[in-house]
Amino acid sequence: MKKAVIMLVEDEESLASFLITELELEGYEVIWVKDGREALEIFKEKDITLILLDWMLPVYDGLTVLRRIRQSSNVPIIMITARSQTSDISMALDQGLDDYITKPFEIEELLARIRVVLRRLGQKKAEKYDYKFRPFE
Repeated sequence: MKKAVIMLVEDEESLASFLITELELEGYEVIWVKDGREALEIFKEKDITLILLDWMLPVYDGLTVLRRIRQSSNVPIIMITARSQTSDISMALDQGLDDYITKPFEIEELLARIRVVLRRLGQKKAEKYDYKFRPFE
């Protein structure tokens, strides 16, 4: 089975290093990018399963990246950010985020949220096909 490819868009090196280690231990392939422009370039080139996106980034912020990706793709995106205002959270979710988690966070919660989003993604892919159980036909 092919590994899920997670693009981590995070400019804080210590956090990125920690997340890469944890995600790889969970069996994910991780592509780390440090700014919004690079994220958009890599997204066009690679087959990304899920994006972990910081809001406060160099070049293009996370909300700009989210909006541009949503113009052409429904790839799951989870925002990981220190911005915890309800207005920020609701605005970002309304722009097309799949989930939002504020820093600091527990890694177990992030991993669980990733699993939920990927499980939903798997169900959506399965729903594209008309698999009906017909045992006696």
